[in-house]
Amino acid sequence: MANAKAVDAPPSPGPATTRTGGNPWLVLLAVSLGVIMVMLDGTVVGIANPVIQADLKASLSDLQWVTSGYLLALAVFLITAGKLGDLFGHKRVFLFGVAGFALSSVGIGLSAELADIIPGVTPVGALIGLRVLQGLFGALLQPAALALLRSAFPGEKLNQAMGAWGAIIGLSSAAGPIVGGVLVENVSWESVFFINAPVGIVALVMGIFLIKDSGSPLLARIDWLGVALLSGAMFSLVWTIIKAPEWGWGDSTTLTFVGAFAVLIGAFIFWQSKASQPLVPLSLFRNASISIGTVLMMMVAFAMFGAMFFLGFFFQGVHGLSPLEAGLRMLPMSAGMIFASPLAGMAIGKLGPKITMAAGLLITAFSMFLMSRLSIDASFIESGIPFLLLAFGLSPVFVGATEIIVGNAPVELSGVAGGLQQSAMQVGGALGTAILGAVMAAEISSTLPGYLGPAVQTLPLDQVEGLEKAAAFGAAPPGLPQVVVDAVHNSFMDGMHLAFLVSTGIAVLTAVLTLFVKAGRKSEGAPVHVG
Repeated sequence: MANAKAVDAPPSPGPATTRTGGNPWLVLLAVSLGVIMVMLDGTVVGIANPVIQADLKASLSDLQWVTSGYLLALAVFLITAGKLGDLFGHKRVFLFGVAGFALSSVGIGLSAELADIIPGVTPVGALIGLRVLQGLFGALLQPAALALLRSAFPGEKLNQAMGAWGAIIGLSSAAGPIVGGVLVENVSWESVFFINAPVGIVALVMGIFLIKDSGSPLLARIDWLGVALLSGAMFSLVWTIIKAPEWGWGDSTTLTFVGAFAVLIGAFIFWQSKASQPLVPLSLFRNASISIGTVLMMMVAFAMFGAMFFLGFFFQGVHGLSPLEAGLRMLPMSAGMIFASPLAGMAIGKLGPKITMAAGLLITAFSMFLMSRLSIDASFIESGIPFLLLAFGLSPVFVGATEIIVGNAPVELSGVAGGLQQSAMQVGGALGTAILGAVMAAEISSTLPGYLGPAVQTLPLDQVEGLEKAAAFGAAPPGLPQVVVDAVHNSFMDGMHLAFLVSTGIAVLTAVLTLFVKAGRKSEGAPVHVG
């Protein structure tokens, strides 16, 4: 991973202890346990969504917010969370994040019970609200964990630690569907979140006794107005994308939220140009490589999270697999990540980021194209090949975009650049879920009547609308004629195929952008959040 502070001379070899005492590998284990919870919950919900929908009678837009709300909270709060670590100490912020994430996870598992005792709150509403809260606590964890690692490891061991850290993060994300499948099928969807409680307790105990903070915090101030403006802008944008298919793109409500986004994002940009310690210093974007790297990270996350959102419904609704079987269908990507991440780092070291990232994006595009050709009865091999390719396509981009964004940033802003990279990934994931969901819903609405044929003329309008909603999940209500079930499944497949074709085109266009970036510095020990 590219960091920002140059090292004039290699440090002399020394014992494997932290700069503040203790074994650095135990520190790595402690902070990894906390971040594993965050990464698992980012992908595990894709497998749990069909069961959550059936249990809580959630709509498609509800489920989109279960994912998008979590990702947006992460995205908007990540840079602020890093500055909180500068103010109050990274150990304290990390432990607070672990405790809050574990408690909010338990609350998610108790959504139905909380809705019974809180007036006016539905189980789905409680679930979405707690997912947003979970995302806020997750944002506290990630920059603090990275800061603690950088202070724990001596210079000559830092690259090894970062390699292990990257492998842990990648495997956690990829393992989410399998872990989710095992828990949902054998226990309940709530157990996907309850499991964070014991993990969080172990991380807390280890963190209290093993982690030592990195010394005096840096002076920093929180740009709370920037946080509020960016949060409002991103909410308005994602809310518009999710709800516009229902409201209509020309509806006054849709246009109002579009206008709110434009005003808020404009106000945010203006404020960032005036604030003494802005949330996102606009000077970073004067560097074309940083701007392009941010777009690269957003687009790759757009494709990845958008894909995961639909595939759970495809495997369980259309294909009729159990949650565990659906998770196992994604095993090729989990296994591929083990080999793809280190190979991506080696390739970037030898070939540079341009060629490696462009190749990765073209592989990603080919993977998405293959997914757009999946049939209703696709075999394990037919779905496994695109997943394996996706692991080898995504890894070079994640590794390379990090080097480009952080490595091209000024030394004093390297921490903010690292937060920007992570925020771009979460924003891309939220937009992917929202935009591809809207594309899919529109295609289903367009094609379902044709598949129903003359029968659609005999069905009441509300029943047709009900079938459109069911088709969004790939599952027809029980007791319907086979011709109707086939129509629901076929319209879902059309929607999914179109969504993957959109992702294919985005990946190809993004590959072209990589030709305009330049490699960043290769150095160690950058401060994590400054400014």
